[in-house]
Amino acid sequence: MAATKKKSAGDVKDLNLAPKGKLRIEWANQWMPVLQIIRKRFLKEQPLKGIRMSGCLHITTETANLAITLRDGGADLVLCASNPLSTQDDVAASLVKDYGIPVYAIKGEDKDTYYSHLVAALDHKPNVTMDDGADLVTMILSKRQELIPGILGGTEETTTGVIRLRSMAKDGILKFPIVAVNDADTKHFFDNRYGTGQSTLDGILRATNILFAGLNVVVVGYGWCGRGVAMRAKGLGSNVIITEINPTKGLEAVMDGFRVMPIAEAAKLGDVFITVTGNKNVIAGPHFRVMKDGAVVANSGHFNVEIDIPALEKLAKSKRQTREFVDEYTLRNGRKIYLLGEGRLINLAAAEGHPAVVMDMSFADQALSAEYVVKNTGKLEPKVYDVPADIDQNVAKLKLESLGVNIDTLTREQAKYLASWSEGT
Repeated sequence: MAATKKKSAGDVKDLNLAPKGKLRIEWANQWMPVLQIIRKRFLKEQPLKGIRMSGCLHITTETANLAITLRDGGADLVLCASNPLSTQDDVAASLVKDYGIPVYAIKGEDKDTYYSHLVAALDHKPNVTMDDGADLVTMILSKRQELIPGILGGTEETTTGVIRLRSMAKDGILKFPIVAVNDADTKHFFDNRYGTGQSTLDGILRATNILFAGLNVVVVGYGWCGRGVAMRAKGLGSNVIITEINPTKGLEAVMDGFRVMPIAEAAKLGDVFITVTGNKNVIAGPHFRVMKDGAVVANSGHFNVEIDIPALEKLAKSKRQTREFVDEYTLRNGRKIYLLGEGRLINLAAAEGHPAVVMDMSFADQALSAEYVVKNTGKLEPKVYDVPADIDQNVAKLKLESLGVNIDTLTREQAKYLASWSEGT
């Protein structure tokens, strides 16, 4: 992969980490053939030429390849972290040193630094935003409204972010169009299910080295991420319990062979708890009070609000770190509860996030959606849009081709039959 020797501004942990980061970026690139195809076209056509972009994303090897693709498409890009614990410092260093892309992200950064990095990304005065959790858009609408006239639109890649943005649109607060990349079939069917499923358990295993076989694993939420986590935990021999608020999803979990019950009941049974809801305080004080001694609690939803950590702090008489990314809370009755990764995304806090092969599709959707926003300047209203079906289908087609898989096509007769009402029994 070609790199530039240009050095650029940013705030990263250590530029001396760049050589390791560059090797890891190149490794991930090998597993991202769809993005490679898009990058070749972007280099030739320059669809983002002259466009200033600010991305608030997890700074990982896969994100690096998206950033390089956007840069090669002509974008003037700046990145910041979308989570204080998700940055891979060597990757951030390489993006700055080897690829000339400004990055404001340091793994473990405190809250003040995190928000100062958001400000730095917005000081770039973006025409297009790219969010993981809608923090950029939220800051623009609440504190940086002077930027709104120059913004063409943006993209959002998380369930949590899309929920926030749809709420903004409903309330009439959203001032520019956003493409909900998260809702593309080639994103949530694969990234959320297979990516989150594998990487969440990977993060828990790296942090704890527990054996999943035989454990009661409580998965809080049965959306696409919850489906993936439950599937993988079951595959490792766990007894999986699902908690849900949606009757249809609860019924689906039953039909998929899982036990379904309220969290108040599951709290007494679980050995491992994994939250994937996008909601707040889904595990709270009353649940901690009845958990088993030694219960492990982790989150794989975007923000660290799914677990009521202040309630746990209040219940505990002491706290200590027993392993990296493992905090042991000893309650006043002597029972211990282990919180992983400070309640933040465990797959990125303690592991490397989703495998590149699945992020290939998600980031292909991101790149093509950014291009779509630019090409349709002035035609889109300030609301949340789905990824256009032709983009979604093209990403799936390219992925199949990269895997060497062929599928059928309709004959002319079949296409006519499906488009007609006149021919029946």
